[in-house]
Order: sequence, then C-alpha cells, then structure tokens
Amino acid sequence: MTEDNTRSSLLMNRRQVLASAAGLMAAASFSAVPARAAARTPGGRFRLGMVEGQTTDTLDPQFSNTTCAAHINFQLRNCLVEIGPDFELVPELAESVEPREGAKKWAFKLRKGVTFHDGKTLRPEDVLYSINLHRAEGSKSGARSLLKPVVDIAKDGDTVIFTLDSANVDFPYVLADYHFVIVPEGTTDFSKGIGTGGYMLQEFDPGVRSLVKRNPNYWKADRAHFDEVEMINLVDPTARSSALISGNVDAIIQANFKTADRLKQLPSIQLVEVVGTQHITMPMLVDTAPFDNVDVRLAIKHALDREHLVRTVLNGHGVVGNDHPIAPVNRFYAKDIPLRAYDPDKARFHLKKAGHDRLKVQLHASDTILGLGIDSAVLYQADAAKAGIDIEVKREPSDGYWDNVWLNKPWYQGFWAGRPTEDWMFTQAYAADSSWNEAHWKNERFNALLKEARGELDTDKRRDMYHEMQLLCRDDGGSVIPMFTNIVDAASRKIGFGKVAANLGGDGARCAERWWFA
Repeated sequence: MTEDNTRSSLLMNRRQVLASAAGLMAAASFSAVPARAAARTPGGRFRLGMVEGQTTDTLDPQFSNTTCAAHINFQLRNCLVEIGPDFELVPELAESVEPREGAKKWAFKLRKGVTFHDGKTLRPEDVLYSINLHRAEGSKSGARSLLKPVVDIAKDGDTVIFTLDSANVDFPYVLADYHFVIVPEGTTDFSKGIGTGGYMLQEFDPGVRSLVKRNPNYWKADRAHFDEVEMINLVDPTARSSALISGNVDAIIQANFKTADRLKQLPSIQLVEVVGTQHITMPMLVDTAPFDNVDVRLAIKHALDREHLVRTVLNGHGVVGNDHPIAPVNRFYAKDIPLRAYDPDKARFHLKKAGHDRLKVQLHASDTILGLGIDSAVLYQADAAKAGIDIEVKREPSDGYWDNVWLNKPWYQGFWAGRPTEDWMFTQAYAADSSWNEAHWKNERFNALLKEARGELDTDKRRDMYHEMQLLCRDDGGSVIPMFTNIVDAASRKIGFGKVAANLGGDGARCAERWWFA
C-alpha cells in the first residue's frame, strides 16, 4: 500500500470520527514555508546541527525528554500514528483507526509486511509491550500520565484495541508522541536502537553526535531518502548558524531568533519557519514558599513586559503568551481572554496583599532554552525590579539541565513544543498526577474539567470547558508563560521538503525521514 493510499485510509476514518465522536481534529498551523516540488535525489549524508542534546540522552523511549531524543527516536522507530502538517493525524504502523462505543474504545488495525531492523515481523504483541512499558507500575516515563485513562490493551487478530475509563475523542493523537514508538516485544536493551524506522543505528554518543544509515527494507514508500543522517549537537545558537553558513552541516534545528532574518538573506540558506504551539515556560513550584501564595504568583506574572520580550528576544518571531499553554493555533484557544499586560502597580498590589513590601527570588536560567534563556531572564529581572521584585538570575549549564534543574528548582525556565490538542497539553504538563507537572500545580476544578472535557461530544460545551481551564491556568497556575515562539529552523538550499509540520522543530522531528537533497 502506498503512502498516499494509507493516508487516505486514515483520513476517511477520521471523517467518520468527526461525525460520530465530535472530532479528531486540532486547529491548523499556518506555515510560512512554501511546499517545494523539486526532484527528490536519493542518497548522501544529511548533517543536522541539533539543539538541546544532553549527555544523559538515552535510546530508551521511556526516558526521552529532549529534542535530540525525539529526532533519533523517529529516525529509528515508528508510532501507530504520526502528526502531519496542519496537525492532521496520519497513519503510520496503524493503517486505520476506528472509534468504538462512543470513543471509549479505539481500534488500531496494524499494517502487514512491516519488519524490524533485525528482520522480525511487527506483531500486535510488540505494540502491547511497547505501550505497557509506560503503563507499568512505578514507570518513570514522562508520558505515563497520557495513558492513565487506558484500562486495558488487547489484541484482536491484527488489531490492537485500547479500552479507556471514559470516552476520549482526542485519544489517538497522544499515540503520536515520541515516547510511544514501537520496539520489539521483550526489549530491555534499547542501546541498539532496534525499530521499524527508516534508519538503522550506527553510532550514538549522547550529547555529542549520532549516526544512522538508511534501512534498505523500510516499509514506507517515498520516505527516508538519505543514505546516512548525522546529528551533531551544537548547543550554542551562534555555533549552529556558523556551521550552516560554512557548509559543515546541511540544516540546523532552531536558528538564532535575533539573527534569523540576516541568515535568510544569504543566497545559500533558507529559513524553515512555521507558526505552531511552541512556548516558553517559567514554572514556580506552588508547593514551595513563597510561590505557594497565589498573590505572589500573580505579582510575578504582572511584573514582566511580554511585548518587549517578544520584540527583543524573538525579534518578532512569535507572539505574547497569557500564562496558559494553549496557542492561538489550537482549536479551542480562548481568544477573548485579555492578554496579561506589564503592570508594575498591579504587581505591587498583589505583593502587598501577600504580605511583602519587596520580594527576593531566584530564577534558574539557561541558554538550553532555545538559546534565549539568559537574555529572557535578564530582561525579566529589569522589569520586575520596577515592581518591587528582585530577581537573582542563576545561570545554569546546558548539559544536565533537564535532569538537574527542570522539575527540581523552585523557579526555573522550560519550554514546550506544545501539543496538537488541548487535552494532550493539559494532561502531560498540568494534570495533578502528571510526572511532568512543571509547577506541582493541583487545582481540583481544573482536574475535574480535564476529565469531563475528554469525553464531551458537544463542541460548544467542550470549548467552554477549555476556556475555563485556560483561565484557571492563567490566574491560579504556577507557570509564567510569556510567549509562543515560531519554530525557526534553517537549511541549505540544497535541501528539499514539502509542507512542514509544526508540532516539533525539524518538521515534527521527522526531517531525516521527510526531507531530501534537491
């Protein structure tokens, strides 16, 4: 079956879902990149300059939490479904998806003839094993919370059936998460990178470099065009740009926001920019003083000039955030909620209400945050001082940041690619029981709405629920979310590609599979 035919198969089922289960649809992202129809030349080594690689990166999908890990997972392995341009759901190892019992059950029919790198044939047992890695008691998987509604996974012939504790009209989307790649049943040694993906592992030096070669038996037609893909970790944004300009790499993930427009002027370089759901976060642990006081949190939120931050740090490649993680391109974005403005007087009001004349706090910052963490923190420091808040900027090294700082320090920086659906985003980072709940925030009303909205088939009612949840995050939550950033990658003009996905940098972290030498 060709790629086009399999895509049509799932989209036909998706239309049925729209009619019967209130929609499997997220809002479209708007690409600034024209689809390039240049001839696809197979072969060559694609050299990719990467952001955010860590020496703690692993090929175990349970513990993937960086951009590098997402990219190499998708080079080596496949999910049941994938996210395409405009956030549409696209078939991958499942050739069709069918809702049952009002979206309380979901049936994923596996395609035939798919083999792992070691020659073994893909079976339903491999899917059950791979998904249950994240469901196991005591699992530390960052995606475990996404599977909490799953009460049973079973096989029925060549179909895998997920039974949920209640209806969830968006459930298939979460199985496109890079944690949920499929590995052979019984895998305990993940270091060989065995999967069904377009490339096979040759070398993996975490935080430094990886090398893969094309899988000659790849089951996808017209995908994985390169003979080899080499990822080189270049944490510094200037180093990444320099490597691209000099021809030492063929593309980079996350160009420097400040110099991207100048990079675009070079005749040999093209920007690959899309508007999506990527956003910066500055979580305050709400179970730790002084952030356990909502007025302290509100004071800190009002003490930031977001518009200045977007102009200065992003150079206009993004929009102002409103202290909730739902982007303007998401389906249920609450556009009528006023954007939080810089207001030192209001910040002082909340500070005084919390019992403080002045407040001294420490913000842990790093340039692993898209290369703009330190600049953002310093600007915040200047803004907050005018509101009676003294921010000490604690500069943290990039390596080890996601293990030592993220989720651990009282106030720190983070960033998210965002998620195609509201339920996915809220469940993974804001649900009370999520291991990736950045601010340790537990709001009883929010969590009740989160569960209720999953199964609501009335679109208007669902929209109202997500509206209230965005307000709760904004006014009670522990995260300052100052801005949504465009995904701004860059590539040599020798590289060709189609319409680019906006769910992760590098064409949904699948540029190795989707791009080619033109």
